[in-house]
Amino acid sequence: MTPSSAVASCLLLALSGFAVAADRHTLTIAATCMSCHGPDGRSLGEIPRLDGLSRTEFVTALRDFRSGARRATIMQRQASGYTDAEIDALGDYFATLK
Repeated sequence: MTPSSAVASCLLLALSGFAVAADRHTLTIAATCMSCHGPDGRSLGEIPRLDGLSRTEFVTALRDFRSGARRATIMQRQASGYTDAEIDALGDYFATLK
């Protein structure tokens, strides 16, 4: 198991009780987000928090990163790999973390 797989697995385990409606694939992607944005999207540093964002705010931001309408080196790279369905699922998930 690679170190990043181990981190993702630990985050998935931690998330499993909080998002019963989210599927395993969505939780895996969410764990990737949380590696920078903090547990449950509650960043304590300069990286923006994801908890408290509405579904619309989250989805719009990620799609803007993906299209290049909103610039941020890391986020453009991350968002470019997600489908619309994955972005929608992430928006649904993070909107529950208020």
